[in-house]
Amino acid sequence: MTYTCIKLEKKDNIGYISLNRPDVFNAFNDEQSYELQDALKEVKRDAEIRVVVLTGEGKAFCSGQDLKAIAASKNRSLSDSLYKRYNPIIKSMREMPKPIICRLNGVAAGAGASLALACDFIIASENASLIEVFVNVGLVPDSGSSYFLPRSVSPARAFELATMASKVTAHQALEWGMINRVVTVDELDQTVNQVALYYAAAPTLAIGMIKKMLNKATYSDLDTMLQYEAWCQEIAGRSSDYKEGVAAFNEKRKPEFKGL
Repeated sequence: MTYTCIKLEKKDNIGYISLNRPDVFNAFNDEQSYELQDALKEVKRDAEIRVVVLTGEGKAFCSGQDLKAIAASKNRSLSDSLYKRYNPIIKSMREMPKPIICRLNGVAAGAGASLALACDFIIASENASLIEVFVNVGLVPDSGSSYFLPRSVSPARAFELATMASKVTAHQALEWGMINRVVTVDELDQTVNQVALYYAAAPTLAIGMIKKMLNKATYSDLDTMLQYEAWCQEIAGRSSDYKEGVAAFNEKRKPEFKGL
């Protein structure tokens, strides 16, 4: 598929997806949302891709919904927009059996903040920020923000951020546990690539199951998780990567995982 609102590239077992509407700070129109859905399906299908990097072109990560793009729409159903456009993106990201790294290069606002928080590993430049801007136009958080936000910070802080549209700087987000790394603008690409290369060489099958386990743990009790761990461990223990890992340990060498 030829994309006009995103970019999709592959290098060294890494899939790079970039939102590509820099003139509007990568705000979502219908086309960009459907193209992102397609790109996520593509990187999931591609067995050579073992980790995904998601970012935005230009100065911003994503400024959320492009309000100008829907200004002429009358009686537009926002719930339909979520069901058809945003929710499939978030579900695809969380169900992706591969890690997704957010290269947070600038502001992530509204649905853009949701998109960032839906990633597994967030690396931000020091000038990046997140803001749940929905309340400023009389709306409520969507695209998973009501789920991710209180799990990233305390309930009290989540309420403040959602109801006051307070901007969270990159350094605040790191301190509060919302993101993994903060680096200078010049260090961003190098740091992202270092982490991406780690996951590109990691045991992908195990990483994918760890992601599912942590997702499941957010709504499960201990007994459920103990059973699920046993089930996942049985699968991991039959993998080629497990055999390679044990062999490498015994032979005192670095393992060469294939993600199988």
